[in-house]
Amino acid sequence: MTVSSRPPAQAMVLAAGRGERMRPLTDAIPKPLLPVRGQPLMQWPMQGLARGGFTRQLVNTAWLGEQIPAYFGDRVTWPGLPEVQISYSHEGQDFGQALETAGGIVRALPLLDEVFWVVAGDVFAPDFVFTAQAVQRFAASPALAHLWLVPNPAHNPGGDFGLSATGQVLNLPKGAAGRDHTFSTMALYKRAFFTDCGLPAGNPQGVALALAPLLRAAMDRGQVTGEVYAGDWTDVGTPERLAQLNQG
Repeated sequence: MTVSSRPPAQAMVLAAGRGERMRPLTDAIPKPLLPVRGQPLMQWPMQGLARGGFTRQLVNTAWLGEQIPAYFGDRVTWPGLPEVQISYSHEGQDFGQALETAGGIVRALPLLDEVFWVVAGDVFAPDFVFTAQAVQRFAASPALAHLWLVPNPAHNPGGDFGLSATGQVLNLPKGAAGRDHTFSTMALYKRAFFTDCGLPAGNPQGVALALAPLLRAAMDRGQVTGEVYAGDWTDVGTPERLAQLNQG
């Protein structure tokens, strides 16, 4: 990881995945750098965060990971937006592989704030608004994670989770009525969410750990809240979806 005396990052942008389903496009370029409407895919959420004032961002890398800091550096300014300071957690360089979502977050935990955003670098949601009010509301709540959910898209008709009338995200079994929502990947977490995951902060052994089982266990304890995001949202998981975005 980048050793830094900077204040902790307010957001983590996930950019370590291999993007197998995007091959051969991802054989020579990491998926988050694939161009969408004139700029790298991951730049869209990075700019959205900057627009909301979240200018301290951390990016994890693995597959072809050297290309990402080569592109962005450790500071970047886009027209009309405040300067963004970027830290890196180089999972591929440090361990030879990506650590999956939870493993990667725990690896970066020493560089993250007490409450922080996590966004995927391969999801296109250009109109999502990152606000300080959402952070403050979540920080004051007893929840350990707050997820933004989208109506089930065509590629995930069975959905991921349910959502109660009081805003609790529900771990419903596959095929259950009410499993009407898909996780957008955009979320707020408290550091405490990862305290009992079985890995020490910093994940010094580089253990790969999936996020979904941790989320489902926390849902069963009533510790995960959520809300629906109704704006444009695309999980850019196939070359076809990428092509459709670039035709739009």
